[in-house]
This record gives sequence, structure tokens and C-alpha cells, in this order.
Amino acid sequence: ERGMMKGVSPSEFRPEGTITRGMIVTMLYRLEGEPDVEDASHTEKKDDTKPSFTDIKADSYYAKAVAWAVENGGVKGKSDTVFDPNAPVTREQTAAILCRYAAYKGYDVDAKAELEKYDDADKISEYARDAFSWANANGLITGVTADTLVPSGSTTRAQTAAIFMRFCEKIAK
Repeated sequence: ERGMMKGVSPSEFRPEGTITRGMIVTMLYRLEGEPDVEDASHTEKKDDTKPSFTDIKADSYYAKAVAWAVENGGVKGKSDTVFDPNAPVTREQTAAILCRYAAYKGYDVDAKAELEKYDDADKISEYARDAFSWANANGLITGVTADTLVPSGSTTRAQTAAIFMRFCEKIAK
């Protein structure tokens, strides 16, 4: 409905396919209304504060989205020269990306859930702990089972669509 996701082809959505870094930043970029960006490829280093990614081609579907995400602090590269747009996104990375986007938009990111009820809560990376707690408190990302979060598990396209739908309904009203 909001145009954030498209199929992987004109006739296939591939719900069980893994979401990638390029896909998730494109979803955020579309949610933001596809604003203009300074350097769609980030292949030319303008100054020392902006990365120069050698793996982003200016004509790729995610180039403008990557540039926008980097310019606005939502998603960083894996290094100053590598974004890795085809790498899978984990559940904890999804939580962190959405929480940073919510903060960027000025939405309340103070809610926190007690994650200790999940057997694998201690497996959440330190950088993602508060974001995962926020996402869980808001019902965006729940357990895979009643007692597991699987924070390092890959996120499918269907799961990401559901997470973004709940984000739009509950956070970005």
C-alpha cells in the first residue's frame, strides 16, 4: 500500500527470501518519500565524514537509498569502502535500523520491554540491545517462539513486511 516493497520480479514476491541490506534501506527510503540525495553512489569521497563505497553502483536500485541512509545516519557501511548491499539482515539489525529511523523522525524510542523472559536474550549484541527492547515493547518484533527471539537469525521478506507494517500502524501513524 505504501510502496515500500516490490516483488523480486513482476510475478514473484518471494516471501521466504532473505531481506538484504540493500532491500531494507530501500524500504526506509521509500517510506521517507524518496528524497533527493547528494551522491547516489557514494563512490566519490566528498570529505572525510562520508564513506566512499566501492560496491555501490550508481544505477543500482538501492544506490539512492544507501546514500540517503548514510547521509541521515540510519545505516552505516560495513567499512568506509564496503556497504555490502547483498548481505542478509538479522533480526537485531532490523531492530537497530528501525529504532535509528524512529529516532531520526523524532518518534518516541523510550519504551523498553523486559527481554529476559526469552531464553536467548543474552545473545542480542550489545549495540542492538536497547533497539531490540524498544522494537519488542512496541510489538514490532516479537519472539520466533514463546521463549526465543533468535536475534542473529536472518529476517525474511515476509517478516520484514510485517515488521514495517506494524511500524507504520503503531509508530509512524
